[in-house]
Amino acid sequence: MKHEQVPGDAIVIRGARQNNLKHLNLAIPTGELVVVTGVSGSGKSSLVFDTLYAEGQRRYVETFSPYARQFLDRMDKPQVDAVEGIPPAIAIDQTNPVRTSRSTVGTMTELNDHLKLLFARGAKLHCRGCGKPVVRDTPSSIYEALLARGDERIVITFPIPIPKNFTEKEVEDLLQRQGYTRLHSRSKTLLEVVQDRVRATLEDRARITEALESALKFGQGKVNIYRIRGQGANSVSAYAETSSHPDPEFEVHRYSSDLHCADCDIHYAEPTPAMFSFNSPLGACESCRGFGRVIGVDFGLVVPNETLSLKGGAVRTWQTKSFKECQDDLEKYAKKRKVPLDTPWHELDEKQKHWVLEGEPDWVSWRKSWPGVWYGVRRFFKWLESKAYKMHIRVLLSKYRAYTECAACLGTRLKPEGLLWRLDGKSIHDLVLQPISQTRTFFEKLDFDDEATDLLLKEIRTRLNYLCDVGLGYLTLDRQSRTLSGGEVQRINLTTALGTSLVNTLFVLDEPSIGLHPRDMGRVIEVMKRLRDAGNTLVVVEHDPQIMFAADRILDMGPGPGERGGEIVFFGPAEKLRAEKTLTAEYLSGTPNLPGNSSKSSARRSTTSRTSTCASRSAGWSASPAFRARASPR
Repeated sequence: MKHEQVPGDAIVIRGARQNNLKHLNLAIPTGELVVVTGVSGSGKSSLVFDTLYAEGQRRYVETFSPYARQFLDRMDKPQVDAVEGIPPAIAIDQTNPVRTSRSTVGTMTELNDHLKLLFARGAKLHCRGCGKPVVRDTPSSIYEALLARGDERIVITFPIPIPKNFTEKEVEDLLQRQGYTRLHSRSKTLLEVVQDRVRATLEDRARITEALESALKFGQGKVNIYRIRGQGANSVSAYAETSSHPDPEFEVHRYSSDLHCADCDIHYAEPTPAMFSFNSPLGACESCRGFGRVIGVDFGLVVPNETLSLKGGAVRTWQTKSFKECQDDLEKYAKKRKVPLDTPWHELDEKQKHWVLEGEPDWVSWRKSWPGVWYGVRRFFKWLESKAYKMHIRVLLSKYRAYTECAACLGTRLKPEGLLWRLDGKSIHDLVLQPISQTRTFFEKLDFDDEATDLLLKEIRTRLNYLCDVGLGYLTLDRQSRTLSGGEVQRINLTTALGTSLVNTLFVLDEPSIGLHPRDMGRVIEVMKRLRDAGNTLVVVEHDPQIMFAADRILDMGPGPGERGGEIVFFGPAEKLRAEKTLTAEYLSGTPNLPGNSSKSSARRSTTSRTSTCASRSAGWSASPAFRARASPR
């Protein structure tokens, strides 16, 4: 065994004897990328995870108060005499602990948090009624809009609602005391008061602006501009002051200083980051509570065979003796409504299928509507749910239930208000449904004048670039975390750590190359080098030659598995490993000894049959060590 002298600061391990480790003494330099390799069972994970990471995590947790420590996972103290100079440790392994569907790629990478902040600051609101952009109008912007239409006579008015505890006469008297004597129109609940009549010209800018300010003040943020179509000399005074409706010769333009669509008369709430989060009660869909799907009746299970007719038993649930009466009701009401009974289900039109499954719209309740109105399959199952206290009913319901898309949010997980805000025509749900590579292209084209928003946009671009750099551009931000492979989870956590700009931290990785295409290996190496260059220490359990040669040092464990392992056979630069007489060095240099050769050492002859088989399959391929297909390291 050869050890290289380690200069400067280092993590010093003395007397490590965890599992099969044989009282190891080791000094790992900080601020470097160190790859730990070796045959399966040689003690790699015992050293890296069970000793190094366990001690770093244990010491970090000890810095918290006793109250805070009870909420944190703590690992057992490793069997080691001393560990010196170890920084706080973060383990990024292949396990995927996520089980909840609330966790997505966007939440794991914290991109969802940045997106909801960006939408709260920079998105534009579109009315749910007319689809037009909803903007805050000011006297200056209204004047500019009027001036753009040309020199024309206008009437500036503002609406005054009549309170329930006041009469119309009382409201008029109050307006007259303030100098408002002309009304443009009136109704039972609203008076439209004339603020001024003027021609929209540059000379009257001060007068128009003052009139608009007063109208917005008394109209509670609302003002209406009536443009007179017949631009005659006396056309301004040609309308009836007491008419119940606006004169047809006037063309109205409505404005509002709030988040209010003047045309549809719909008010909107101020945007907040929680509005764009399905993990917040303020933004999550009220029907599915942010899950995007609900447990309900799956009509595919109710009608499993679409070649059957209604009379032939298309509705499977009603083909038992217990519910034969429901089948009779179906045939009875289908004849009355002229729904064909002998036609296969797949040949029925959508209206007829809807009638069978949903029932008739005139339905009120079982007491008021039955008999006389067809109830449908869905109402039948609602009636069954009222009997769910019986065991056999619960068993029956479970046969026809499944997760279905939420009908309220259509799988978006958000309330409708959150989807009305858009960036360059795209809502937040549209962005999370795109592949990350397309989302990155979208944000590269965006630009904001606000400095704070621009900084937020820059952070989003950086994190999206990291994800694409490690070969995850094909994922979507809406992809559930529990459906990811171990390699994908590990690379996502790697980019998250890079995005948080951590320094002076020990990162422990477990084969980040698993499941990665060879063409993307260089990207993962670059990400790890960025972490290293930021002042962090990386200890990686790995067998891929590309990562091994990119490392600053290689720690080769061995010489064999189990009891014959637990020792350091080499520790130093990858270039010097080629000259050593170890199993790893032989395969890296392309000159492996076949199992069974008399020149093999006794330690190698004792290697398990699985390791020997892997080695024989890898003979002649210098790019891959024999132990790449090793068993689980732990």
